[in-house]
Amino acid sequence: MFLLFMVWSVAEAKGKPKVFNVMKYGATANGQTDDSKAFLTAWSEACEWEGRARILIPRGSYMLYPVEFMGPCKGHTTVVIRGTLNAPSEAQALFFNTKWIGFRYIDGLNVGGGGTFNGQGVASWPHNDCIMNTNCQPLPTSVKFDFVKNARIHHLKSIDSKNTHFAVFRCENLNFTKVRILAPANSPNTDGIKIGGSQNVGITRSTIGTGDDCVAVLPGSSDIRISEVVCGPGHGISVGSLGKYKGEEDVRRVVVRNSTLRGTSNGLRIKTWASAFASEASDFLFEDIEMDNVRNPITIDQNYCPHGSCNPQASSHVQISNVKYKNIWGTSCSKIAVNLHCSESAPCKGIVLGNINLAHHRDSVGIASSSCSHANGVSYGQQNPSSCL
Repeated sequence: MFLLFMVWSVAEAKGKPKVFNVMKYGATANGQTDDSKAFLTAWSEACEWEGRARILIPRGSYMLYPVEFMGPCKGHTTVVIRGTLNAPSEAQALFFNTKWIGFRYIDGLNVGGGGTFNGQGVASWPHNDCIMNTNCQPLPTSVKFDFVKNARIHHLKSIDSKNTHFAVFRCENLNFTKVRILAPANSPNTDGIKIGGSQNVGITRSTIGTGDDCVAVLPGSSDIRISEVVCGPGHGISVGSLGKYKGEEDVRRVVVRNSTLRGTSNGLRIKTWASAFASEASDFLFEDIEMDNVRNPITIDQNYCPHGSCNPQASSHVQISNVKYKNIWGTSCSKIAVNLHCSESAPCKGIVLGNINLAHHRDSVGIASSSCSHANGVSYGQQNPSSCL
């Protein structure tokens, strides 16, 4: 009988999660009182639970100052966010913090529930002077995942981040599904999802509108899958920038499929700095993409220089190879719809343009053009504009 009881107890612990409600740890949900301690205490106890743990954040408004939910945990941890989590609106409250909410060193994480991360960035954006000031104090990322494995982030909303909405660093097997990311087009550096040094990251069935890249794939990332994403406003879906620092890791195997870009300042972009630092960016597939009034729908820019202070004699040493653009259609608000500006020192190799149909929306006959330099590859099928390969 005792043995049967023990077996039943173990099965129950594994099958039914234990709930850790932040309200029981002192959270007030009035939108003004700092609930950070209650959240951290609930996390600490949930992380120590050897079975399945579920942290519940009920409906309501919660004020959180910078918090980091640290692992490793003893079991799989789920965070169910029903309410709205608010960052302090004043920029000074978050200075010297690189992130508002962090998840770190966790294997087996599920964050969802339909709730909202409100970065309250409106009051902070005027403090972002990084374009003019190279010694600027960067504003914090809203939610950052560091060294996280086997995670799902789903059915969540992030609005008005002070800086990047979601950042992923040194993670493995992490998937975003049905997330909504919103910030005005003029909000500085509010990238939607930024991925660096990570493997096997997926983004699907999501809507992203920001003041910067909807998705940015940074050095050291591989096996990145993006599908069924609507991007706009923003700077498009970008690989890079790459080649700015010595010793950067390569970027490999990025796939973007079945997605739409609307009114973005770039479409599908690969950007590298003109520097002597060598790395590789290879094996990309951009397929079945609609462009709706997009500036620079297809672009490789190997002379990326956003602040205009680069050495005009320098050349990028990032080798770009095996990049396929297939079934890309819609309208371009720039005359040059396909712009492949590769490096003289490391010309692009294996570029493929297949069935491209991009019209210039301001032209009475809708004729756009293409421009290539140091780009080697082939084209097939419909080519509007005419291929420059």
